[in-house]
Amino acid sequence: MGEGSVTQPPLNRRPSWRLAPPDDTRTQGVVVSGFGDLPWAEALFLYAKDSGAAWINALRAAAPITNAAGKEKEARAAALAFTCTGLASVGLPYEVLETFSPQFREGMYQEDRLRRLGDKIDGEWQSTVIRGGPIWSGNVPIEQPATATPSTPVTVHALLLLYDKDQADAQRWAAEVGQTLAPLGVTIVRQLSLDLRLDKGIGREHFGFADGLSQPIPFGPSVVLSDGRPSERDPWHGVPLGEILLGHENAHSEKAPGPFIPTDDKARADLLPEGAPEGFLNLGLNGSYMVARELRQYVASFWQSLRTGAERIRAHDPNAAHVTAEWLAERVIGRNVDGHLLCPSGFLAAQDGLPQNDFGFMRDDRYGHGCPLGSHVRRANPRDGLAKDAASAQTLLDASNNHRILRRGRKFGGPVDDRYRDDQQERGLLFMCLNSDIARQFEFVQQTWILNRNFATLFDETDPLVGPKGPFTVREQPLRRIVEVETFVQSAGGEYFFLPSIPALDYLGRL
Repeated sequence: MGEGSVTQPPLNRRPSWRLAPPDDTRTQGVVVSGFGDLPWAEALFLYAKDSGAAWINALRAAAPITNAAGKEKEARAAALAFTCTGLASVGLPYEVLETFSPQFREGMYQEDRLRRLGDKIDGEWQSTVIRGGPIWSGNVPIEQPATATPSTPVTVHALLLLYDKDQADAQRWAAEVGQTLAPLGVTIVRQLSLDLRLDKGIGREHFGFADGLSQPIPFGPSVVLSDGRPSERDPWHGVPLGEILLGHENAHSEKAPGPFIPTDDKARADLLPEGAPEGFLNLGLNGSYMVARELRQYVASFWQSLRTGAERIRAHDPNAAHVTAEWLAERVIGRNVDGHLLCPSGFLAAQDGLPQNDFGFMRDDRYGHGCPLGSHVRRANPRDGLAKDAASAQTLLDASNNHRILRRGRKFGGPVDDRYRDDQQERGLLFMCLNSDIARQFEFVQQTWILNRNFATLFDETDPLVGPKGPFTVREQPLRRIVEVETFVQSAGGEYFFLPSIPALDYLGRL
């Protein structure tokens, strides 16, 4: 659904990517790492009314923001991102705010964007949003009249992520940060305890499936491999670094545009002119846009619904004894519970001790007889599966990779004791992803793939895992089965954030 890479890496796993100097010390560490060695985290949603920028330096003293150098395993780590209203609240001039992307300035809950993301249509919150509407957002745009009704009851100016090896230590750290910020007029308006607890070496989301298996792999002059070799383009998952970091070359062979400030700004800190118009400094260089959505998962509803669907299929088909709730759940996801991709012969064999991830749907399962065409994994990353023939497979794979997002989410809420029983506990995923172009990456994935009712050759279907109630087609030979799926995931809040570079954080602290 959206966690970072959470499987326990075997000794023979291929090298990971990292940033080369000097970009490594200028970039926040969450860009290159999901901090898998720090399984516990606290997400602090901050509101800073009339507090200016002084609190930023106080926060950084209490929770030093981790850079991407990562030469040694960290005992703890921290990341910090801002909403558009948050940047305005610390004193960033309006003319500088105007240089950010339109999506960031307008916010996630702008009317047309709500429709594209499937959250609100014709003035009505959809079933994929909690009853009464979302709890929190940045309440963007900043130029709306003071008398305007806010989008959500809770306004968030910044998101602070604290990572630690121990749950109690993470919570103590969060409390200390809160005590530091309170005298400065900054309050924690929402807090989520996050974790990456492993099950037999596998990180699982609350429905029970392995998550965080497929990620884009950046390449470019500023990227090196963990074994010291220069980066090369991965044939399946390679994306230019500018797809993730602003100021670097993106998939269109352009420097990913970011915000900028005048060269004569007295608070300029260590900002560079690279990639900015003449006479300006690049405020976005080595920063990124972070998308955050609080997604609640209804585990009992998921398994009860699929059990009922399986019972109906077996009642009408004497040859369907193999159809169980687990069988249907695997097809909703597109992988088995341990993350192995479904294919017509069963599932793909492991690769380097991990679930196979170097594959194309055209080669392995063109018609979706193993991994259904509308399954979550095919919609979230179609790879070459939308190609009309083998000759166009590489072109479609390259096109799909132009919309990849780097996921950094973690689950919240306790473990499930009985997946068929509703224990009334809130649990879900704080979805977080990084991208340099919100419209072309995150929003495209949501609108064109996840919620597209005519995705591939399907008709009137959306994503069976995160979409609204509706039909889901499972192709088998010689039969095709259509199952009615319910709404299993709802949004409780979300916003677009700016994840500044380390020099940009220095600049913001001087305003």
